[in-house]
Amino acid sequence: MSLRLLEIFDAMMRSGTTVEAAEQLGISQPAVSNGIRQLEAQTGVTLFERLHRRLQPTEEAVALHEDIKPVFGLLRGFASRAQDMRQGISGRLRVISTPPLGHTVAPLAMRRFLKDRKGVSVAYDVRRLEHVVEAVQSGNADIGLALGLERHLAVNIEVIARTHMVAVLPKTEKSVGSTVSAQTLSRGDFIGLEIESRLGQLVRAAFERDGAPYNPRVEVRYCATAAVLVTAGIGTAVIDPYTAAFNRSIGIVERSFLPPIEVPAVLITRKGVPRSRLQHAFISEMRRALSDFQASGLQTGSEGSLRDEG
Repeated sequence: MSLRLLEIFDAMMRSGTTVEAAEQLGISQPAVSNGIRQLEAQTGVTLFERLHRRLQPTEEAVALHEDIKPVFGLLRGFASRAQDMRQGISGRLRVISTPPLGHTVAPLAMRRFLKDRKGVSVAYDVRRLEHVVEAVQSGNADIGLALGLERHLAVNIEVIARTHMVAVLPKTEKSVGSTVSAQTLSRGDFIGLEIESRLGQLVRAAFERDGAPYNPRVEVRYCATAAVLVTAGIGTAVIDPYTAAFNRSIGIVERSFLPPIEVPAVLITRKGVPRSRLQHAFISEMRRALSDFQASGLQTGSEGSLRDEG
C-alpha cells in the first residue's frame, strides 16, 4: 500500500474536502479523488460517502484514520526535524580537540555556537593528537582541533590561525625586556614538553637552532601541566599562547620566545565527507574566537576581553 495514498487519505480526513486536501498536498483535485478511489479499491472498504455534495467519512474511515494518525505525526516531526537540521538549528555535533585549544579557545566558540541553537547537542572530548586524528578518520568525530599539524595523509588539515609559542616564567622571577631566548632559559631549570609530542619536537628544534643545550629538569605531556609547574616555581617553560593566556591569573609571566616557533591552529575533518551546516557554523565560531584572541592583546599581556566577551 502506497504511503502517498495514505497521505491523501490523511489530508482528506483533516480537511474534509478534496479542494483543501489538494492545496495541502500541492496536487490537483482530481489526483486527490483518484487517490481515494485507489485506496478504497486496495482495502475493499468504502471510505467516503457523498452527502449533500460533500464527501462524508464513513465509520470505517474514522477508525482507520485513528490507526494511521501516529504515522503522520512522526512524518511531520521528521520533516520539521530535517528542516531544523538543514537550517543548522538542530542535530548533534561531535568535536574532539587537543588540550591547548580544547581547554581554552574552543569552549568559547562552543558557548557562542550553542547560544541560539536550543535543539543542538555536542559530544566534546579532549585527547592527545593521535587520538584526535584517529577519531576524525574513523568517523567517530565530525571536527578535530589541534596545534602544530599542517599535513596528514589520512585526514583533511586546514589552518585556521597562526600564532607563536611563548616563554612563561614564575612571577617571582625577575626578567628583563619583552623577550626571552632559548639560551637564557637553558641556563636555569627548564620544564620541557614530552619530546614525542609535536609541540615538544618544535621546542627542542628551536633550542638547537639557537645553539642552546636542551636539558629539561622536568618533562611533561601537556602545556597546561607545564604552566602549573611554572607557577609552583619549579622552572620556566615554552608553551602555546592560548594556554599561557588562560593560566596567567595563576601566577605566570609571559614573554615572547626567541627563536620564534610558529604554530598553526588547525581544523581536522574526514576526507570525502561534505560538511554539515552545524560543522560550518561551529568552524565559523572557532575562527571568530581565535581572531578575538589575537585582537584582544592576550598574547602580549592584556587580560579579560576574550574571557568575558559573550
